[in-house]
Amino acid sequence: MRGAGDPLTIGDRVAFYRRRRGLAQATLAGLVGRSEDWLSKIERGEREIRRLDVLVEVARALRVTLGDLLGEPVLMEDDQKNDDVPAVRDALMAPQRLSKTLFGGGAEPEYVDPKPVARWAEDAWSDYQGGRIGKVVAALPRLIKTAQQMESASGDGSYKRRCAAVSARIHHLAATTLSKVGEADLAWIAAERAMQAADTADDPLVLASAARSGTHALLAVGRFEDALQLGDAAAKWLTPRMKDGDAGALSLYGMLHLRSATAAARHQDRGTANELLSKAENAAQSLGEDGNHWQTGFGPTNVALHRASAGLDLGDISYIVDQGQVDASELPVERQVMHLIDYARTLSLLARDDDALQVLLSAEDKSAQLVRHSAIAREVVRTMYRRAPVTAGRKSSLLLALAEQCRAVSES
Repeated sequence: MRGAGDPLTIGDRVAFYRRRRGLAQATLAGLVGRSEDWLSKIERGEREIRRLDVLVEVARALRVTLGDLLGEPVLMEDDQKNDDVPAVRDALMAPQRLSKTLFGGGAEPEYVDPKPVARWAEDAWSDYQGGRIGKVVAALPRLIKTAQQMESASGDGSYKRRCAAVSARIHHLAATTLSKVGEADLAWIAAERAMQAADTADDPLVLASAARSGTHALLAVGRFEDALQLGDAAAKWLTPRMKDGDAGALSLYGMLHLRSATAAARHQDRGTANELLSKAENAAQSLGEDGNHWQTGFGPTNVALHRASAGLDLGDISYIVDQGQVDASELPVERQVMHLIDYARTLSLLARDDDALQVLLSAEDKSAQLVRHSAIAREVVRTMYRRAPVTAGRKSSLLLALAEQCRAVSES
């Protein structure tokens, strides 16, 4: 079922898993504190589950994952056929990683200079921020294997720490990318490896950066309280270790608060979300610009994007539309596209489907891969397609094309 039927709505999936569990509608509705009529309308597609925290509660009651209800993952693909997520899985799950005692008796691993690997990793990060997800997926298997080789090689303490720092960056990239394409379980493995490597690196900024990957992985599976706890702990740990005016430290500190604010908003904790957004705003003001230190894209504009995203999660739909779309043109493409998807979802919730379609098409122009592999974008497109009028026997050709590309409907 998971990822098998892309045209299925969330309501279709709720009905499928409810029947598989042998639950009556009244029983499931009671488990999530809703009425049977509410659940019936969800399953028939007459009503949407607008809040992620509610969807998480339904998933827990059905004993499935958030990804199961969102229909993740779909097949990762791009125009160059860079679609080998299984190769990333193989690299992450290599049995040699399980025990140095069992697998450490062979030849000494070849020495690897961490400097060129670090440059290679940063190039892959640039591809990620540019929305070229397929290129990142293509690079990750070799990057991960090289990181493992570096961690296994012998050397003095300084060499070990430098290798661990590069490994943390590589596994952070893997976790963030895998979260984007719906591979939440693999993302957690990668995030755990990133933080383990960061511990060895013994660098506060490396560890703070790696902690972001953990929040990404936890948010992807709907563990909002855990994501909030991790982001808050990392920010508090970093605070006394920040050097005055250090742009990288300020960016990571601010970004950790933004990730925590996202978790709080999805958990419907408005007070905590606003408090964390204010802390991030203070850090952005101290930074004084929209920067990209440690690939954070952090600055005043990113704070504004997260305020809008938090407002969407908290249900402030009309307010977001009144404020208008944030100009994020100076930020990395990945950030621009995520904001456009959120804004399109906001417009769709107000049934402004023509406007939402134009926003999504704008996002697709920037990065088709990010739009086509976004579960949120797919659900927005599916909703718009379902209620679009039929003219001359067909629906809007632009909407139909986007729906097919996002796997929101079956290709004709």
